[in-house]
Amino acid sequence: MAEKQNNSKALSEKKGIDQPMRLNPKAAERLKKNRSKAPSTQKITEGLLAGNKTQLSRALTRIESTAEKHQQQGRKIIEACLPHANKSIRIGVTGVPGVGKSTFIESFGKLLTSKKNKVAVLTVDPSSTLSKGSILGDKTRMEELVKDPNAFIRPSASGDSLGGVAQKTREAIILCEAAGYNIIIIETVGVGQSETAVHSMTDFFLLLKLAGAGDELQGIKRGIMEMADAIVINKADGENLKAAKMAKNEFNRALHLYPPKESGWTPKTLTCSALENQGIDAVWELIETYISETKDNEYFQHKRTEQNKFWLLQTIENTLKRDFYNNPKVKKALEVQLKLIKANKTSPFEAATYLLELNE
Repeated sequence: MAEKQNNSKALSEKKGIDQPMRLNPKAAERLKKNRSKAPSTQKITEGLLAGNKTQLSRALTRIESTAEKHQQQGRKIIEACLPHANKSIRIGVTGVPGVGKSTFIESFGKLLTSKKNKVAVLTVDPSSTLSKGSILGDKTRMEELVKDPNAFIRPSASGDSLGGVAQKTREAIILCEAAGYNIIIIETVGVGQSETAVHSMTDFFLLLKLAGAGDELQGIKRGIMEMADAIVINKADGENLKAAKMAKNEFNRALHLYPPKESGWTPKTLTCSALENQGIDAVWELIETYISETKDNEYFQHKRTEQNKFWLLQTIENTLKRDFYNNPKVKKALEVQLKLIKANKTSPFEAATYLLELNE
């Protein structure tokens, strides 16, 4: 009687139905083996040269990795790709946060792919100084371009690289060129030291500006203006159209105050609305004119040589820095010197001299 009462309770437990396995055991084992087996250098290189985006992404992951085995593989891939590189136009895009870089690049990229070009976009996201993490959200802001079969978007974390340009961006350019992308766009975090780094690795340097946001005076700073090959006033639409035209005139007047560029090119100022897709054609026509003129006067090749020189010097600096901090003696001595500095028993300059001499 008691057993019948227990079974009649609303909360009594009933034996359920066994759930079917979601994945075939053999398929699961096969998938596990495939994931654990890293692709060979040859497979990655062959796939990359054939234009396979998956293998290109894998190659980029190798060169960005800090693991020694990945770095070795990355160097071999770079070496194999070098003969197939240097066949693109490299365009740097910079501007203050909120100027509309991602929107501009998406509109610009879609225009280029419609003209039968293959476009690679290398964006650099700032890494947090606290968590060391990055959002890497540029793909979500370029949702139309990311679906284009002739476009490739790769966000990278800036890490501890000065100026917000990923240390491996130059290698990434070579890999994208080898994969068949004939236009490489490098987007920076914002205005600052990043311009110098981007300018050193690109053929054309594009500075995006805003009108009516107090940005006109900021833009007339000598360093920024001297590096720019073109200034584009974005968001020139609606009520902001009049302010954009005024800003264009101001920048044009300012450009005439600077000495002529080594390239013989006179920087131009344009207006556009990336959101409404207006004025984007004119930007591309201007870049084509610049490339044609600089190839005719041989400055284009001179700039490429300077890019390689800067790349060499940066690689030496990065290698020395990495070797210094990876030296076991330095690691141990660094902790001691930091404690001495905290206790006011030595100065940062004396400690640095001691550590550098220890590394010799």
